[in-house]
Amino acid sequence: MGIIRAALNAVKGGLADTWLEVIEPSPMGEHTVIAPGQLVTQNGKSQNKKGSSNIVSNGSIIHVYDEQMMILVDGGKIVDYTAEPGYFKVDNSSMPSLFNGQFKDSIKESFSRIKYGGVPSQSQHVFYINLKEIKNLKFGTTSPVQYYDSFYEAELFMRLHGSYSIKITDPFKFYQAVIPTEVITENESLEFEGEFIRQYNEEFVTELGSAFNQYSADGNRISFITSKAKEMAKYMRDALDDDWNEARGFEVFRVSMGMPSYSDESQKIINERAAMGASVSFLRDGANQQAYMAKNIAEGINAAGHNEGGAMGAFLGMGMAQNMGGNVMGGYMQNPQYVQHNPQQGMNQQPQHQAPQQAAPQQADGSWTCGCGAVNTGKFCSECGTPKPEAPKKRFCGNCGAQLTEGQKFCPECGTKQ
Repeated sequence: MGIIRAALNAVKGGLADTWLEVIEPSPMGEHTVIAPGQLVTQNGKSQNKKGSSNIVSNGSIIHVYDEQMMILVDGGKIVDYTAEPGYFKVDNSSMPSLFNGQFKDSIKESFSRIKYGGVPSQSQHVFYINLKEIKNLKFGTTSPVQYYDSFYEAELFMRLHGSYSIKITDPFKFYQAVIPTEVITENESLEFEGEFIRQYNEEFVTELGSAFNQYSADGNRISFITSKAKEMAKYMRDALDDDWNEARGFEVFRVSMGMPSYSDESQKIINERAAMGASVSFLRDGANQQAYMAKNIAEGINAAGHNEGGAMGAFLGMGMAQNMGGNVMGGYMQNPQYVQHNPQQGMNQQPQHQAPQQAAPQQADGSWTCGCGAVNTGKFCSECGTPKPEAPKKRFCGNCGAQLTEGQKFCPECGTKQ
């Protein structure tokens, strides 16, 4: 009992009178995984007057389309199959032909475990297994999933939803492990949806945590999850390989994720990190830096009058803060990242001419006043660390001893050249 390839002209030409009936697959929807064959009719009538809708006889023609596997079933056992498109003739005098198609020799071992070893039968049924991608299988997590995001450096908790698709990789395993017996005995189609796949959805969601752990270990950001359909499918295939591919003959093909729904605490972490990133980006611009410093100085002046320690103490504190802020901003402006965004204000900028530092006013007790306003007695300012400027050296005429001022080339008393 087997099938042999039939030439197209034998089906449509003058030899059409020699075969009993032509069987084609019943309509397959988006989620249909298996469907019975149906007789091709002329003028609304079946050409087979005696057989039921998908029972074949010796000499019948079976039409197989792309992305389908036709199985010839007798007593619940598969007696022959083809995964190649075309027309095939039932020939009970031949051995099973086993047209492997896209599967090559990979499914012969599976077939050897379930093949039928009896004699030719009069009740061979035709079924078609859908080898296309079964799409839009919805899923969602009822409890938050934990995820460590290296970008935020925090454990985030979120609920996930989306859809996934599957593909049948071993039709014989799928037939044995997934297809209910009543589908075959009642000659029915089976849709991979609704209550039938509730168990598979639960298994998918359970293994989603394992896939996320691997996604995190590879350093991926959670905010990119919606664009990682292929990567997530790979993680889920690895997580479900033993349960789905090895045991049941199908695998996850694609996973489409919606935007995660974060817990309140996780959302707070994300918002704070986003605000911090916006501030860094804002301060890359030199004009923004000046505006930011001016704003803080203005706020300090406004608060000085309300300072319990007095306005002078407040202004002194402002001077210290401004000096510290200038050092910080100056260092930031020399940062290569800042220079990249502000080359005209960074380290490539030529320094402007500065007037030489004047000697600090000396007091009678030897103290001196720094440019920041602090009064000091040592060699360095106690507030900002500025070194005490040296007093200019006195000059005297070598002839008459008169005191000279800076830059004089001749003595104003005796005219001697200095």
